[in-house]
Amino acid sequence: MAFDEGLAERVRACLGADPAIAEKRMFGGLAFLRAGNMAVGVIGDDLVVRVGPDAAAAALARPGARPLDLTGRPMRGWVVVDASALTAEALAGWVDEGRAFAAALPPK
Repeated sequence: MAFDEGLAERVRACLGADPAIAEKRMFGGLAFLRAGNMAVGVIGDDLVVRVGPDAAAAALARPGARPLDLTGRPMRGWVVVDASALTAEALAGWVDEGRAFAAALPPK
């Protein structure tokens, strides 16, 4: 599956020059990892965000968000955000949320 390179560039711009961020092709898309933990990614035209189990319900209530389901079973603590809901402000908020969650995890 191809991913939206334009969205990937927008995510890169939100992440800035953080030396703890690395990119890796995963899930048929592109993942952005902080210290080895996935924070956000791009699959197809959509953004994948790791928000953690405690923040999942609130994240799913936001516009364009749905559970991440790659295998027929939703992944706890992960959401997919439709490209149509990714204004510049919304994208920055999602990226910051994913980066903050990943930063709270021990490095891999």
